[in-house]
Amino acid sequence: MISPTPWPEALAGTPAVAVIEQAIARQRLSHSLLLHGDDPRTLEAVALAIADRLLNVKTAAGRFPPEQHPDCFTLRPAGKMRQISADATRELIGKVQVSPAVAPRKVAILYEVDRMNTAAANVFLKTLEEPPANTTLLLLTTRPYALLPTIRSRVLHFRFPSAGIAVSAEGWTGWLDDYRAWLARLGEGVSGKTAVADQIFTLYGLVARFGAVLDSATGEAWKAQKEKLPADLDDDEQVAIETGIANGLRARLFAEIETATRAFALPRLLAGDAGAGRAFASAIGKLEHNVGLLRLNLNVSAALEDFLLTSLRLWTKR
Repeated sequence: MISPTPWPEALAGTPAVAVIEQAIARQRLSHSLLLHGDDPRTLEAVALAIADRLLNVKTAAGRFPPEQHPDCFTLRPAGKMRQISADATRELIGKVQVSPAVAPRKVAILYEVDRMNTAAANVFLKTLEEPPANTTLLLLTTRPYALLPTIRSRVLHFRFPSAGIAVSAEGWTGWLDDYRAWLARLGEGVSGKTAVADQIFTLYGLVARFGAVLDSATGEAWKAQKEKLPADLDDDEQVAIETGIANGLRARLFAEIETATRAFALPRLLAGDAGAGRAFASAIGKLEHNVGLLRLNLNVSAALEDFLLTSLRLWTKR
């Protein structure tokens, strides 16, 4: 017997996974699920695990990996604007309205569903109101509140935390170590022009190296993902997928920076350092603000540089 697609290791046995597995076993899974969280790759892994369990059952006429299953359909953002259009949404709806080919049901995975334009969202809403028979719709997003309230109200919500960063690009561990060391030096106090200049020099080195790490990680992830994609994807769809991979990795790297900053500040907070509390809150506020601006196409180097300059000011003047 072939084992089903595994759940992300960090999520195996969690309450959300247990609820989904139980619902599938009882054939009581909702027709529409919203899978949301901070990490697009974790959401994709969860969606593929669900699809595999729904499609590759004993009564199916054949078994296929979910990415290649004839009864598993996908919808992704496309084009330079990385949007999901009304025409693409109608095409997906047309596919799930026909009878399944080999499995007893169909599955549709909608990636970055928050990228639906208004027309597409309204088209899709009609499908949620009258879902096709024997069909499960899996909506993936890191921004659930960007969806229409009427869509959110018609789907069952599951939030999944990141399954843990798995950036294999050379240099990321070293980058985090150097960032922690930089923070530690700031915490000890910086005085004198030479010391300030050294910290600024280190800061801009971190910015430059971050870009190199992100580019390397994206290249490796795209190379691995490209081998799994259908051969008939057009150039716009491939660009959109690669951009989505880069955005997901970028979010995970910034999440690691937040974690490192929190670990640096925690002992100081526990020691009753009120200045550290204010500095930490302001630094994390700046980081979250800049990460939000990245979604509006703020340059990643500019976002990181602004955060680090703010951190330099906060931790040396507290």
